[in-house]
Amino acid sequence: MSKLPTVTGKQVITALETVDFVVQRQKGSHVRLKDQNGRVVTVPNHANKTLGKGLLLKILKDAELSKEEFIDLLN
Repeated sequence: MSKLPTVTGKQVITALETVDFVVQRQKGSHVRLKDQNGRVVTVPNHANKTLGKGLLLKILKDAELSKEEFIDLLN
């Protein structure tokens, strides 16, 4: 099992956009993305702060991505 990397909200948003998630709206520093299947993911985008592991796992669960798929998207 792969270890999750330390990433910022901006990196997560960019990775999700490569798998057809589209930014739907932003309220403050929270960005909501949605894909064609109706999956909705909210990502906090705080100025270069990294996301906690638990939050990143929740985002991956909402996006229905495995750790390995997410790591591949970052590369």
